[in-house]
Amino acid sequence: MRLKFTLMLKPISRRGFIKKLQQLGFEGPFSGGKHQFMKRGGFKISIPNPHGKEIGVILLKQIVKDLRISDEEFLNL
Repeated sequence: MRLKFTLMLKPISRRGFIKKLQQLGFEGPFSGGKHQFMKRGGFKISIPNPHGKEIGVILLKQIVKDLRISDEEFLNL
């Protein structure tokens, strides 16, 4: 029996998250109301502010889903 290893999302720093979004073609971050945001064309995404902590896996999974890309695509940036 062969085991298949899948890449899993891990917590990421805010700075690392912004770099990945820039690699996807997003501009910013720009100042917003409570959160900064980044945009690409007409698509706008809020940047979480974890207050010195990393962005957790659950929130990261939701954001990746909103970006309409797979976990693997996000990890391979």
